[in-house]
Amino acid sequence: MNEHSELLPDPLPAEPLALVARWLADAWAAGRQPNANAMVLATSTLDGHPSARVVLCKDIVPQPGYVVFYTNYQSSKGRQLTHNPRAAAVMHWDALGRQVRIDGAVVQSPAAESDTYFASRSWDKRVGAWASAQSEPVPSRAALERALAATAQRFGTPIPGSAGADQSLKIEVPRPPHWGGYRLWADAVELWVEGTQGRMHDRARWTRTLKGAPGGAFEASAWHVTRLQP
Repeated sequence: MNEHSELLPDPLPAEPLALVARWLADAWAAGRQPNANAMVLATSTLDGHPSARVVLCKDIVPQPGYVVFYTNYQSSKGRQLTHNPRAAAVMHWDALGRQVRIDGAVVQSPAAESDTYFASRSWDKRVGAWASAQSEPVPSRAALERALAATAQRFGTPIPGSAGADQSLKIEVPRPPHWGGYRLWADAVELWVEGTQGRMHDRARWTRTLKGAPGGAFEASAWHVTRLQP
């Protein structure tokens, strides 16, 4: 249940993602859910078949305006983003009565950025990123466990999850080339807050135009914002 009573700012801010970053910080501080940065990510095939799953939002960069998530580039969502590099994302914080929707273009993060994040993960997760051909069929759980054991042997690590496999061990495992970050460049952001005590919900939408620029970036127009009926 929403324990907060609020409306969106009036006047509305000129750009939305700084407010989104603040909302995410509020959600972490509230401590009401294990993964406050959980984000539903929707992609689709070129012929329009949609699919959605939960990923973790790892960064919000208000200027120039994108959010970051990480995954296997060869997964089903990675393949879909290769063929149709657009996505929609939703973050919803029930206890705070807040929701964010983000639509936009998706590009891979710079390799150095992906390297830095991958190195910050525990060694067992890094081994797992090598062992799993994400989204591909596997004949049995035993076959998956064998692949994990073989990958651990390759990198000279304990088998993740086995006795003595301490996550805090300092073990070097490089980033696989098929794993890394994406930047979802927002061209539409919608914010919603839940009304309480008989008040209607409050809702607003920001839109802008993106134009491709060298280096996987975009040139963006100024945001246009309007309130919407809830």
